[in-house]
Amino acid sequence: MPQTLQYGLIAPDDPALAGLIDRHAAESARHYPADSNHHLDGPALAAQGAILFAARLGGPDGPVRAMGGYAPLSATEAEIKSMHVETALRGQGAGARILTLILDHAKASGFARLWLETGSLPASAPARRLYARAGFTPCPPFGTYRPDPMSVFMTRTL
Repeated sequence: MPQTLQYGLIAPDDPALAGLIDRHAAESARHYPADSNHHLDGPALAAQGAILFAARLGGPDGPVRAMGGYAPLSATEAEIKSMHVETALRGQGAGARILTLILDHAKASGFARLWLETGSLPASAPARRLYARAGFTPCPPFGTYRPDPMSVFMTRTL
């Protein structure tokens, strides 16, 4: 019988996230040069005040197989952070479910706009499609980001 995923909040610096964060960074490094990688480790996400969600296989203590969250940029705006779904689970709705949790939580927390940066290469095409289906549209760089041909910037109101 296949195990199901359980979704919920997780602390950015929870040790259960470390392996998935490492795999996320390694996958990014395979496709993008170091100066175009903007992923953060758990302690850095915690320092930014990130709110993260995880999908755990088999229950609340199961291994983390997908993650995503957001970090405040101001009192009314936030940035999507660290969206990643393990390869074996892609295309099964885990990313969409986490993105919905992010959108709902950010809106309930008083944020009016979300921003994100993702990759421009074919490896990131599924992520760009996911964000577009959720109402994100292309925009110029935001915050401290600068124009980068390896990056796509998107935003949406809540």
